[in-house]
Amino acid sequence: MALATNIRTQSAMPQDWSFERILNGLLGMFKTDPRRAIYRQTVRELESLSARDLNDMGIHRSTIETVAREAAYGK
Repeated sequence: MALATNIRTQSAMPQDWSFERILNGLLGMFKTDPRRAIYRQTVRELESLSARDLNDMGIHRSTIETVAREAAYGK
């Protein structure tokens, strides 16, 4: 008894796409979005504060990223 197998391979991406093109596109999104810069700056500044300073503002250390996201992107 004979067994025949037909395997077709398909490219995961169209031929005109390249890894560099995709990577550059993703990096460009993060570099040009001013809201992303506001988010990063807010996280940096809040993380530099002491627990007491954060408590005075009503922020727990575990919610810093949420607060920064709301500051940059809104609710």
